[in-house]
Amino acid sequence: MKGRSLITVFLLTTILSTYAQDYKYGPAEKDYVAYLFAYFKGNAVENEAVCYAISTDGYNYRALNSNKPILDSKVISTTGGVRDPHILRGVDGKSFYMVLTDMTSSKGWDSNRAMILLKSDDLVNWKHSVINIQQRYKGHDDLKRVWAPQTIFDPAVGKYMVYWSMQHGNGPDVIYYAYANSDFTDFEAEPKVLFLPKNGKSCIDGDIVNKNGLYYLFYKTEGDGNGIRLALTDSLTSGKWIEQPGYKQQTRDAVEGSSVFKLNHSDKYILMYDVYGKGKYQFCESVDLDRFRVIDKDISMDFHPRHGSIIPLSRRELHALTTKWGVPPNFIMPIDNNPVLEGFYADPDVIYSNKTNKYYIYPTSDGFDGWSGTYFKTFSSKNLKDWSDEGVILDLKKDVSWADRNAWAPCIIEKKTRGKYTYYYYFTAAQKIGIAVANDPAGPFVDSGKPLIDFKPDGVKGGQEIDPDVFEDPKTGKNYLYWGNGYLAVAELNKDMISIDKKTIKVMTPDHTFREGIYVFYRKGLYYFLWSEDDTRSENYSVRYATSTSPSGLLTIPTNNRILTKSSDKGIYGTGHNSVIQVPGTDEWHIVYHRFNRPNGIKMGDAAGFHREVCIDKMEFNSDGTIKPIEPTL
Repeated sequence: MKGRSLITVFLLTTILSTYAQDYKYGPAEKDYVAYLFAYFKGNAVENEAVCYAISTDGYNYRALNSNKPILDSKVISTTGGVRDPHILRGVDGKSFYMVLTDMTSSKGWDSNRAMILLKSDDLVNWKHSVINIQQRYKGHDDLKRVWAPQTIFDPAVGKYMVYWSMQHGNGPDVIYYAYANSDFTDFEAEPKVLFLPKNGKSCIDGDIVNKNGLYYLFYKTEGDGNGIRLALTDSLTSGKWIEQPGYKQQTRDAVEGSSVFKLNHSDKYILMYDVYGKGKYQFCESVDLDRFRVIDKDISMDFHPRHGSIIPLSRRELHALTTKWGVPPNFIMPIDNNPVLEGFYADPDVIYSNKTNKYYIYPTSDGFDGWSGTYFKTFSSKNLKDWSDEGVILDLKKDVSWADRNAWAPCIIEKKTRGKYTYYYYFTAAQKIGIAVANDPAGPFVDSGKPLIDFKPDGVKGGQEIDPDVFEDPKTGKNYLYWGNGYLAVAELNKDMISIDKKTIKVMTPDHTFREGIYVFYRKGLYYFLWSEDDTRSENYSVRYATSTSPSGLLTIPTNNRILTKSSDKGIYGTGHNSVIQVPGTDEWHIVYHRFNRPNGIKMGDAAGFHREVCIDKMEFNSDGTIKPIEPTL
């Protein structure tokens, strides 16, 4: 057995050296808390520039930078003006793309031949390039205008498609497309026709939305009703579009510049468009992208936008924008120091890496109905305050052969052997415990190929095989794995760290308050055992502890051993499933735990139990070694 284990470790480390995967960084849809509206203001040259506004609900918007441009049109354009900003979040989670019409109306509606491509990693700093179609490609001598570009990711080819309308001579406006190069500075090939209505009449201001693999193209019938029509396809470049009857705008006034965005944490979509003759915007709501109802009574803005677009924002992104351009008047920021991770995460395990000199949190990816998440991420920090998303480190559907559901409650340990660091990552999947290995705390991690714990210890009849915790005894150097829901079990890990010595399995459930989430640490001669009481869906979910003189020994339960619980006056509920971190070289300790989403969690019923967020607070000790009650903070 020992020989095979060593071979397995060798194979895992060999795979790690060549392992490659496209890991997703940045926030998921579940983590969005706000919206960014990019727009321009009007036909005067000084108003043909990109402006920003923000919202927390998708209905009420406030301008950033006092409604002044966030980019200098004279710097990024060839005409001195830009219009029709379309902004897109990249599929990698790290990049943003914006495309603009390079045009000022002061030179005439048929005066422009170019568009502007921009790329950013933070929505604040943008790199730009200009593509003049007439100069870039032959055969466009009679080109009159290049209008309203937009971008969409085409998964069929794994590239970003830019599409826009052009008119040549006295012909109709036709929507063309081209794929952008990898750095979003140019096109890979000359433009091709994307769409022209069967009646052969002009179409402009195309806006494409992907919903369940079907592409919805909203477009304006320029010179032919001046309304918004819809066409559908399941393949962007097939040329096979199903044109829908009727118009989608909910007004008889002329409109243009339609744009659709999805409301956060909702199945509703908003169609907005510029009622340019009246100098106003109209917002409409839909679930099926076919039938729309006007919701103008719910909308407020302290600015007057023209032809813009909206994307969702994470808490970190909203903070970056307001740090740069200030918080608008009467805008309430949804930001506290806690939670420390943006979005829904739970069951955090924390370590300090001696390899990178950084802290890492390894949580459950939360925010999925019924705890149905299937991937794990990690986050890094140099100071326990500012956390960076390191991306997905293990995806059950891609990386694990024996389970593809319920990715829960991981833990990790760092080992240094012969000058090289190895990270052993124990995780829950499908109510079993697995082990994956990496050479870096941010992965990628390689699964061992089978579960480590998929059985109940002798004498245990109920509960689940979940919530592992790994601990190295500083006295003996032995390593232990703890686990259990409804019971607490421990076993010594073999030297390979990917198998256990089954002869050492012991059930050591503290008392009737033990539910799950065991965490073990050592301080000044004592072993501390922390666990969660009650159900994670309960507002009373809390942390208790015991001590011992052995990592598997008799537990001593202090009087009043509940150390972390809800704080109703602060709107903090469901505090539990923790880990603990000691600042290296000090006696400074912190507890890392999850709580209900604040402020909405307490109103969510059972769903609060899978819409949780990760927090950090100080943990202090009395002179006798007992843990002081911890006050959860904001």
